Amino acid sequence: MIIVTDRERNTHLPFSRGILTRSITLAGVDVGIAYGIATEVQKELEILGRRFVTSDEIRDLTYLKLRDHGLEEEARRYVFWRRFKRLKLPMVLLIGGTTGVGKSTIATELAFRLGVRSVIGTDTIREVMRKMIGPELLPDLHTSSFLAWKTIRSSGRRGEVVLWKGFESQVKHVSVGVNAVVERAHREGLNAIIEGIHLVPGYVNLTENSFMYVITVPTKEDLRARFYERARYSRRPAEYYIEHLDEIMEIQGFIVDKAMEHGIPVLENVELEKTVSMIMENMMDRMMRRVKSLKG
Repeated sequence: MIIVTDRERNTHLPFSRGILTRSITLAGVDVGIAYGIATEVQKELEILGRRFVTSDEIRDLTYLKLRDHGLEEEARRYVFWRRFKRLKLPMVLLIGGTTGVGKSTIATELAFRLGVRSVIGTDTIREVMRKMIGPELLPDLHTSSFLAWKTIRSSGRRGEVVLWKGFESQVKHVSVGVNAVVERAHREGLNAIIEGIHLVPGYVNLTENSFMYVITVPTKEDLRARFYERARYSRRPAEYYIEHLDEIMEIQGFIVDKAMEHGIPVLENVELEKTVSMIMENMMDRMMRRVKSLKG
């Protein structure tokens, strides 16, 4: 057994290929390749007969292995993320976008790579608020986001502006709970990922180390395909959402407009790996500027 010692944390733990693999994927390396590199690191330590090794030595050896594989940029990212974690800066990541664009899948993948244990959906926050506030007080809270327009009393028919107003009203109410979660995470120095349709730029109070992204799909046909695929693994029937594709796409347009207005990155989710990598790259660039400002 190889024991990894960390002088700063005063820990002595067995070497884990799984933990090292996760650290390497954080740099944007495919899981399979990352596991292979972690295995190479372990085998080299065994050949050298190392029973005890420091975490810094693991970092340096992994860096060299990444470069040996031609992964120069990934090696640089790996070293940065290792150093950033030691700073223990709290981080809140918010993933917004309309129904069916892949927010939950992206959030789960990011949680794995970042080692974040808490992933919260705004639908969960809304469900808690529903138990506390009845439909007679906030009717829009008790319906689907793309049907909230029906609770607007000023109009008897569905229209584009009315749809936006209904959704916007729901967003304002759910944002009360979202902002409470963000504020608590910032106050207590916690890491968290929040995902959901109710994360609309302009309604969420972003803190110093919070990162927000809006996810989209290119066309209505792409969204239709995603609903059918999602229905294979969940109890949510595709037909219910496909019946309201026009409304859902209009909500996407509303969210994108708000993102453009507030300077929030909008990412088209065509391929999961590419989308996750873009988010990780953007976060790293912004964090590097943050770390440099702290040093300055």
